[in-house]
Amino acid sequence: MNLKPETFSKIDQLIPRYPEKRSAVLPLLHLIQEERGWISNEAIEWVADKLELQPINVYEVVTFYPMFKQKPGGRYAIKVCRTLSCALGGAYKTCKSFQEALGCEVDGTSEDALASIEFVECHANCGKAPVVMIDEQMYEGVDENAARKLVEAMRAGEIKPARED
Repeated sequence: MNLKPETFSKIDQLIPRYPEKRSAVLPLLHLIQEERGWISNEAIEWVADKLELQPINVYEVVTFYPMFKQKPGGRYAIKVCRTLSCALGGAYKTCKSFQEALGCEVDGTSEDALASIEFVECHANCGKAPVVMIDEQMYEGVDENAARKLVEAMRAGEIKPARED
């Protein structure tokens, strides 16, 4: 498994905190996805081996939780809130604007691998709708025009991606 030494260190410090090793599955998967952007079959097998589990036990966790990605995405992860306040505020138009600017669909990745787009349930900032997160940065009141400008800023490198590939 190819991870940064700091990630291996965090993993080694994390596992002993749990009375049963298997309880560390979620945190380990989060650390791996944080660094790599997705959970590969290699990662599933590595976590299973590390925690003395069968790979199916880890795979069940990966497939149960929608926050775990099973395929590589773009350099940026765009998450558009679609709950009531954001939907009423124009989130569907905002998302469409991201799709057009990137040339990809929801749950897809742009051809140049710049960004992936997904609808999510809530960013807990309903008063500033529509709300979008790009990686871990929250953007409020993102209308169609602002969405296009955000894509331009990503292309220009004015927004730093959460992870470097």
